[in-house]
Order: sequence, then C-alpha cells, then structure tokens
Amino acid sequence: MNVILLEKVGKLGAVGDTASVKAGYARNFLFPTGKAIPATKTNLDNFETRRAQLLAAHNEKVAVAQVRAEKLKGLRVTMAVNAGEEGKLFGSIGTRDIAEAITAATGEELSKAEVRLPNGALRDVGEYEISIDLGYEVEEVITLAIVPA
Repeated sequence: MNVILLEKVGKLGAVGDTASVKAGYARNFLFPTGKAIPATKTNLDNFETRRAQLLAAHNEKVAVAQVRAEKLKGLRVTMAVNAGEEGKLFGSIGTRDIAEAITAATGEELSKAEVRLPNGALRDVGEYEISIDLGYEVEEVITLAIVPA
C-alpha cells in the first residue's frame, strides 16, 4: 500500500515522501495517528496545496523538541537506592523511575517512552549515560548516578 507521509516517520521518510508499507501498518498505525494518508490522485493534489503548512507545523514541533533538549543538556541526576555491599541493587531501576527522577529534577515533563536504556533495567550502583529521545531526531544524553542509600 502506498501512503503519503504527513510527518517524518522513522526510517520511512520525511514530510511529503511517498512510501510503500504493509496495509496493516498503514491502517493500524499511520492513518489513526495522522502520520500518513493513502496515496491517491486526489490526496496527492490536496497534499501539494498543504505542503507548506505541514512543513511549518513539522518545523515547529522540531523547535519545541530542541528547546526541551536544551533544558536537559549536561544534566546529572543522582538516585539513592537500597543496595547490597557488592553494589547490587535490591530490585532494579527502569525507564519509569528515571523519567520521574528527571521530571523532579528539572520540572520538564518526561515520559518513560522517551528514556532509552543501554541494556535494559539497571541493577548495579554506578554512573550511566542515558539517552533521552525527544522525537523528531532530537536526542540528548544525561548522566545518571546510582548511589547506595
């Protein structure tokens, strides 16, 4: 199924690109979220008249993501948790815990889906580089220090 992308989607393409995707992906994800429309003759003509408007909206979203990234730049978050003598945590620290800690530290609302852990949940005391994906190819890296309580 051919679709016209209304915003940048991962590895499919940028705004205005025509992509060939599986019908289920288009029906269940791209169409309901407003990221794409079917590539029909009528839609192609309508898209050309709306191209400037869609590009402006996309650029505005990128600018908002970049402002959020500036607030996170160089951030260092420390979490005190229960740990054994060998540095093993009693439990683990996941994306939700990290998102809540960053939100508390900066006041910038962050969802757990934006936190990218290198190798799954963290189970040891130490310092970690955590990637924060703010969408629209805007990414920031923060330092998370896990210390025993």
